[in-house]
Amino acid sequence: MRYQHINLEEREKLYALREQGISLRNIAKELGRSQSSLTRELKRNRKYGNEYLGNGYLPCKAQQLVENRSARQRRKAPLKNPNVFLYVREHLRLEWSPELIAGRLKRDRRGESICHETIYQYIYGDNKQVRGLHLEQYLTLKRKKRMKKEGRRVRRQSKISEAISIDLRPKYIEKRKEVGHWETDNIIGKQTDQSVLSVTVERKSRVTILTKLEDKTAATKSEAIIDRLGSFPNHWRKTVTTDNGAENNRHKDITKNTGMIVYFCHPYHSWEKGTVENMNGRIRRFIPKGHSIDAVTPEFLATLEDKLNSTPRKCLNFLTPYEMIAKLRK
Repeated sequence: MRYQHINLEEREKLYALREQGISLRNIAKELGRSQSSLTRELKRNRKYGNEYLGNGYLPCKAQQLVENRSARQRRKAPLKNPNVFLYVREHLRLEWSPELIAGRLKRDRRGESICHETIYQYIYGDNKQVRGLHLEQYLTLKRKKRMKKEGRRVRRQSKISEAISIDLRPKYIEKRKEVGHWETDNIIGKQTDQSVLSVTVERKSRVTILTKLEDKTAATKSEAIIDRLGSFPNHWRKTVTTDNGAENNRHKDITKNTGMIVYFCHPYHSWEKGTVENMNGRIRRFIPKGHSIDAVTPEFLATLEDKLNSTPRKCLNFLTPYEMIAKLRK
């Protein structure tokens, strides 16, 4: 038989019978409850007095205490739902962000939902048992404490010859209404490495291209972009936005061979190519800072590229880049 909590009517009977001097054992028989349940009821839900006997117990006050306690426990909280709890834990270990988990949950489990802030509070809360699991290790930055982001305010002139400033890039590109506008950057491993990782991301679909460059020269960088983007249709090749690194000196070669205009961010304004910067952060989960790019194999890079393009994104309404490409082709 399923346990039922003591209700207000039973509390009123308990109070009345106690006032008549009837023993707790006989009251338990009368109410069909165990004596220990009534003892616990009197002890937990008194409002006044230091003892559960006497006038310390009042039915209406006891009912209010129970309701307040139930509200504080939030028994309908998302992480107390086993299905949501298991989904969150499983996808945290896949290194999905809380926002990504919260958004994708609605697609994968109809009728279920959770706020990403709830997941963060679960990870960084005061529960010692949860903190002992070190779930923050599955987050992007793996920080033990939540921190705020701050940017730098540095302005310098570009040293790239005949660079076209991002100020001249058409404003409609910022709205991501059409495909064909890309951002590119390099990821460096150890300082002693000969090779670097070229990361190129399409702004609308977030499809990502990873290429291992055998050296850090501008010729190698431009050849990689020409080769990889050359396989895309013409309407997928319109512009490229990059920074002022020396590896981008051969930007005219890219324009000549692909027809794509290359725009340059202001120096030290990495947020102006935020799409690729965001992707760099994701890649750092798999290739941490200080890890040698020389040691990265083509097989690993191909697997990583597929993984990045198969992971749902909040900015795509929780579709994957591959799913977004398929949608744009319709």
